[in-house]
Amino acid sequence: MQYDKFNTFNVKIEGAIAWVTFDYPPVNIQGLPMLADLDILAQKLEADRAVKVVVFQSANPEIFVAHADTNFLKDMSAKAVSRDEAKLLDLQRVLERISKVPQATIAKIEGFARGGGHEFALACDMRFAARGRAKFMQMEVGMGILPCGGGASRMARQTGLGRALEIILGARDFDADQAEAYGTVNKALNPDEIGPYVEALAKRISLWPAESINACKQAVYESIDKPIDEALTAEAYWLYQATSQTPALKRFKWADDNGAQFDMENQRKWEELVVGAQDVT
Repeated sequence: MQYDKFNTFNVKIEGAIAWVTFDYPPVNIQGLPMLADLDILAQKLEADRAVKVVVFQSANPEIFVAHADTNFLKDMSAKAVSRDEAKLLDLQRVLERISKVPQATIAKIEGFARGGGHEFALACDMRFAARGRAKFMQMEVGMGILPCGGGASRMARQTGLGRALEIILGARDFDADQAEAYGTVNKALNPDEIGPYVEALAKRISLWPAESINACKQAVYESIDKPIDEALTAEAYWLYQATSQTPALKRFKWADDNGAQFDMENQRKWEELVVGAQDVT
């Protein structure tokens, strides 16, 4: 799969990891060119099982992804519509597509991520932020609108209702440590730690079968939106999608043959054993 000819970012493939680096001077604005690039990227990722992890980062040391381009925001309709007439915005559609790619997606945030840039990060599976560099904000309420790239929808899923409303209605900057406390990022890390941490995590995830990564991801996402009985059914469905496409059963036999279950020494080193199981194909 070729990942070139993008205008707002570049893609470097290393093993089973795609490193996507936003590079759209001067501020990585989230305009129509970036949305078009992300749409094409998602299309390629949907068809690619060689890539298992996608890491999004920025070439700009101060900005991850800036807010949505005010040039198309200012041309929005000023006419109210009914719920039946409401259609997804391009920003909503593209970020939802990114959220559903079969790969694990990681946002490595080392600069500003405000408005649509923050919403892009929320559409990724995991987020890590650099202390002293990352800043987040949803400023839409002060402009007379609301977060409309999935922010109002995804924020509460990450933080709970009260904190989501604090972030959205407060319309103020918060840093990496506050984001970790809110739950909008997985972890706040020192600037010299974030690179090695994200790289190590991406490499570890890339060891696992692509179909298993996707099944885990889809089951977790479905659990958010469904009642528990439906979520459990979805979990079972994705289990069998995985076992039908991976060497799972062979690996369980390997684990049994090698005493992974009842040997206490093996119980102490499952973190290593699961890596060794990747040799069973």
